Amino acid sequence: MDNSEKPPSYLQRITERLQSRFSSEPFSRAQLIELLVKSQRRGLLDQDALDTIQRVLQVADMQVRDIMIPRPKMVVVDKDSLPEEFLPVLVESAHSRFPVIDGDRDKVIGILLAKDVLRYFEETHKYRFNMREMLRPAVFIPESKRLNVLLTEFRANRNHMAIVVDEYGGISGLVTIEDVLEQIVGEIEDEHDTEEDAEMILQHDENEYVVKALLPVEDFNTHFETSFDVEENDTVGGLIIQGFGHVPKPGESVELNGFRFEILNSDSRRVHLIKVNLIETTDVEETTSAI
Repeated sequence: MDNSEKPPSYLQRITERLQSRFSSEPFSRAQLIELLVKSQRRGLLDQDALDTIQRVLQVADMQVRDIMIPRPKMVVVDKDSLPEEFLPVLVESAHSRFPVIDGDRDKVIGILLAKDVLRYFEETHKYRFNMREMLRPAVFIPESKRLNVLLTEFRANRNHMAIVVDEYGGISGLVTIEDVLEQIVGEIEDEHDTEEDAEMILQHDENEYVVKALLPVEDFNTHFETSFDVEENDTVGGLIIQGFGHVPKPGESVELNGFRFEILNSDSRRVHLIKVNLIETTDVEETTSAI
């Protein structure tokens, strides 16, 4: 047997392990992010690109329930209503798609597109309005579906809206492709968006909310009847960063004045989405933990 066929020596095996251990190739998400940060510092990536890549990675850890529009906030159309009755709702909301219900919000039978309604009014003398003929199929997904999986399904099926159901089959809310994309590229605003229309606080249950970091501290105080200082920080995101003493990563949490704030989405410069839980303790000391 020649030398090329000899098994590697002990020294060779140790060398190979060391090379593997200290290789420049990342072997975990944390190492990948560290490599990206180093690349940004060397000028290979700009800051916006780095932040976007970080948010893309975070989307895989987020679930539909973290960003969905909750059931009470859904703008719906009843199947038995006439166009003249629901048209003001469509105009006021300025949405393009609407769940159609059969009596209550737990019975979504399809999706109505605003453009189909417009076509009816354009051709109103040619046919009689029939809601069921107008409906597009509704897509139902569980609260636990990962956002990256949902985005892939949206693209593959050319779908823009999904109805979210809980473990018992009841309607929890809805989510759109825009909601998912905003977790990657930030807020997407159009000419119809106003601060009053923005869903800055979404309630999931009695003691759990999801809050956008851009929510003014003053509005948070009004909604939750709290008294956080509005002079030091304009937004909840700023308040949270002050509580941590640094820009927190997703999964980190801090307790402030009877609330637990858990970071759902952030990048190297700012916080974007926060889960808020009411806790029993009224201890105002700030404590942080990594989940």
